[in-house]
Amino acid sequence: MPIAVAIALLVLGSVAFHLFSPWWRTPLASNWGSIDSALDVTLWICAAAFILLNLFMAWVLVRYRNRPGHKAHYEPENATLEKRLTFWTAIGIAGMLAPGLVAWGKYVSVPKEAAIVEAVGQQWQWSFRYPGPDGVLGAAAVKYISPDNVLGLDPLDPYGRDDLLVEAGDLHLPVGKPVKIVLRSKDVLHDFYVPEFRAKMDLVPGIVTYFWMTPTKAGTYDILCAELCGTGHHEMRGKVVVETPKAFAEWQAQQTSFSQILADMPQAAISIMLIKANACTISAPRSIR
Repeated sequence: MPIAVAIALLVLGSVAFHLFSPWWRTPLASNWGSIDSALDVTLWICAAAFILLNLFMAWVLVRYRNRPGHKAHYEPENATLEKRLTFWTAIGIAGMLAPGLVAWGKYVSVPKEAAIVEAVGQQWQWSFRYPGPDGVLGAAAVKYISPDNVLGLDPLDPYGRDDLLVEAGDLHLPVGKPVKIVLRSKDVLHDFYVPEFRAKMDLVPGIVTYFWMTPTKAGTYDILCAELCGTGHHEMRGKVVVETPKAFAEWQAQQTSFSQILADMPQAAISIMLIKANACTISAPRSIR
């Protein structure tokens, strides 16, 4: 009996904690309301299973407790019960998977009109790259990284000359415009995550990953690394500024292009960079275009 009471109190306390908890999701600031909906469906299905199963267990402990004159009935198998449990479990799992699959289908289908921005992670900061007037990001790879070429752009790729580089700065995005965020890591595994956007994705060394979203509310939001990436993981933060298209264009006009960086680079550094580029027989991945 005490155990049954404890289980019932556990259920009551869990429900009360959820209803009166001060910790809730951050306000949504992107188009990914479907991700919130998928989480809500999962929460309600798991909550129903948690409440029903625990209350059933408490009832069983009371109803079938040891009492004088009552003898236990041994039943090692019950095909009907097993079929019912399998059926309702399958219904619950399908109910949790379906909204997530719908959201994922949209998540990986990037609109044709989406702009492109690259986010580069390293221990322990974020840097960003925007395409220039040609609208195409140039090729980049770790093998091109140097103190003068911190994002590793291919110096022989003409598409990269007008790229705009923002090293250890803020990510700026226009409100209401879809954007494909291409992700690249310079060292270890990272994860780009803005809670208000809901969307997130790992940065995997050696490959290019991506996600897309549409910012819906102007404001400044925190960029977090959601993957343990070393001793300074907790300090790997950044800012994303969502602003009007006009303000975004004005900010973008003030950024430095790769060609400007090359113009200010010492000739010796340029020569070394070109030698490395010419020595590479395998071209850098261009999936970021």
